[in-house]
Amino acid sequence: MKRAVASLAAAALAAVAWAQKQPTPKSQKEVEAIQAIFNAQTPDARIQAAQELMVKFADTEFKSLALFLTALSYEQKNDFEKMAVFAERTLEADPNNYNSMIMLARGIAQRTREHDLDKEEKLARAEKYAREAQEVLKTAVKPNPQLTDEQWVEAKKDFEAQTHEALGMVGMVRKKPDVAIAEFKQAVEGVSQPDPASMVRLAAAYNMAGKPDDAIATADKVLSMADAHATIKQFAQAEKARAVQLKGGAKPPAPAAGAAPPAAAPPPPEAKKP
Repeated sequence: MKRAVASLAAAALAAVAWAQKQPTPKSQKEVEAIQAIFNAQTPDARIQAAQELMVKFADTEFKSLALFLTALSYEQKNDFEKMAVFAERTLEADPNNYNSMIMLARGIAQRTREHDLDKEEKLARAEKYAREAQEVLKTAVKPNPQLTDEQWVEAKKDFEAQTHEALGMVGMVRKKPDVAIAEFKQAVEGVSQPDPASMVRLAAAYNMAGKPDDAIATADKVLSMADAHATIKQFAQAEKARAVQLKGGAKPPAPAAGAAPPAAAPPPPEAKKP
């Protein structure tokens, strides 16, 4: 039941509203401080509003929410280090916050490279967070009574798909394409509306495994999607070109200098929510 929304911020706030237990404000002033976070129009404004809530209302029940939105805002700013700090602080306040686990798993996997000296340590962390999120989701209760049981099942599938995508990226960095394919397929096939970025990563895994026909078929599906972002289609076209060369027996071209590798392809601007 994924839906495209106007911006990543809107999607993030919607996802939090769906995925977090509903705490209770203690005063009208606290309500206004919370509203300021949700009304913020930029990541910086949201970070500032979240910090003001935690400073002015030290005992707020919305601390984990404020921390998570701060982490998410830093992710929007492409500031991985601060994102990780606040995602981990969120987990200190709320150990079952699977949103933060998924964010950390995805972020660490995306930024780990083949020749990093601490590659395996990073990948182990990413894998740990993804597995922990999967375990929490198994028993996660419906957070909003207004959600139907069917809606909650679909929402959980979307979160689970994100954990598989992170594990697929781990497999790619480890050069284990069969593992990556299995994980990316679960990410793509486990939801009603697959993320085209996940499909591009699946095509890249097929190419790594020497399965150009599967890579071409997957890339073509992305290229035929009317709502897929142009950047994602560029990655899909590149994977298709690599597959065509593989199929012809030629050595596929290396990614362009400075280009993001397929396993770290950026998500489209239109984020999704369950």
